[in-house]
Amino acid sequence: MHKSEVIEYFGGVSKTAVALGISHPAVCRWGDIIPEKQAFVIERITRGKLKYSASLYQKANESAA
Repeated sequence: MHKSEVIEYFGGVSKTAVALGISHPAVCRWGDIIPEKQAFVIERITRGKLKYSASLYQKANESAA
């Protein structure tokens, strides 16, 4: 899940942080691809409007192994 689409969906960094119950700086520290755990949460709270994509995270998980 891309940071830009998440921030656009929620209407800004601050609103994204509030919706997820995390701090503004935590959202700012995300890379272009948001943390996998947050992607699962976002898919659930947006009722699937934003989708978790396993393919975005496979490469990161493979290189970490």
